[in-house]
Amino acid sequence: MGWTSSASEARPTRSLGNRRGPRAADAGFRFGLEAEFLLVEAETFQPVWHRDLSFATLNAALESIPVADLPSCDGLTLPRPHRRSMPYYVEGYHVPDPQAEGAELVPKGIEIRTPVCGSIEEAVALLLELHTRMQPALAALGYQAVALSHHPTEDRFDGPQGARRFDQWQWAKEVMLTYGPDVNVGLPARLADRIDESDLLAKINFYAPAVVALTLASPLHRGEPWAVDGRVGKSLRTYRRSVSGQAWRWHPHQGGRLEFKGFEMTHRLGDFQAYFLLWLEILLDDGLRGRAGNQSRVYNLGAVARDGLAVETIGARAAEVLERAPATLAAWGFDAQPLSPFVTRLTSGVLPADEILALYEREGSIPGLLRHLTPLVPVEATPTASALVS
Repeated sequence: MGWTSSASEARPTRSLGNRRGPRAADAGFRFGLEAEFLLVEAETFQPVWHRDLSFATLNAALESIPVADLPSCDGLTLPRPHRRSMPYYVEGYHVPDPQAEGAELVPKGIEIRTPVCGSIEEAVALLLELHTRMQPALAALGYQAVALSHHPTEDRFDGPQGARRFDQWQWAKEVMLTYGPDVNVGLPARLADRIDESDLLAKINFYAPAVVALTLASPLHRGEPWAVDGRVGKSLRTYRRSVSGQAWRWHPHQGGRLEFKGFEMTHRLGDFQAYFLLWLEILLDDGLRGRAGNQSRVYNLGAVARDGLAVETIGARAAEVLERAPATLAAWGFDAQPLSPFVTRLTSGVLPADEILALYEREGSIPGLLRHLTPLVPVEATPTASALVS
């Protein structure tokens, strides 16, 4: 994700303020989405993986998609062996590593990266437009892209270490099985200059498991419901990410880009809007007083992956975020309405993982389920409560 803002690159020491400011569109906020997609056979909806895919073939198809009429992609630099800047990226495992001369890539799927946008609505609309243009190009190869957070039938990948540290090598292999969005926010310079990184990390450690719990959506493992500790778990992706996966990254030398990495993949565009708002609430609200260490975040994410909002204190933390968000967001010109379905999830306890399991049982197969996760659901079509589990 490229950023061209001139926001300060210094590492300040003060925390963010929650004060009334100008409208969001005029306040210098920037937004961007990175969304990974699983690939399936276009006719059968059988999931495919690296054994079935060719980087050169996929990349050529992506390069052929017209994007000249869209916002500039100049900042969207891609690692080798990609050859040009574009909003499409073949996601996978670099051999030996992405910085090496002659690097190769073992594909796991496709990522869409939106250019930097001035509003949440623009970023989500661009994701839809890029997805709409991508699907015919993939269909010409016999594939379609599906929004699911963990590969539904595969469980293990192995690849050469190359120049990676041992821990980076293990992580690179692990993420070959997972798919997710990165939600990027650039703050106005006057706010970015006041970030206290250690305090923000402690706040994220406390609230990240709760907001991630509202998005859990990968309850499948090796072609059937994921069984853990004698019960069906909510998210194999979050479970695998809980120990080593980053919850967030700060990029002070990219205009202060703040990247949240914990949310699960979704086929609902309204969810992406809510993801931005949840991230903004954590960043902007000094009234969120909870703080925790890294170990607490790891423990809670592992528990949340199994039991979702039923984990002790997690529902209360999610409620605190959702209850405080409207006032905080309104002070900066943001509309909190897209969070309404998440309030319903909190009160009902029904998460996307439960809907996926209900669809799987109804359809009786993985391909039958994946058909429902292929189109992106427009914002206006997003229900406030699921009809799938009724």
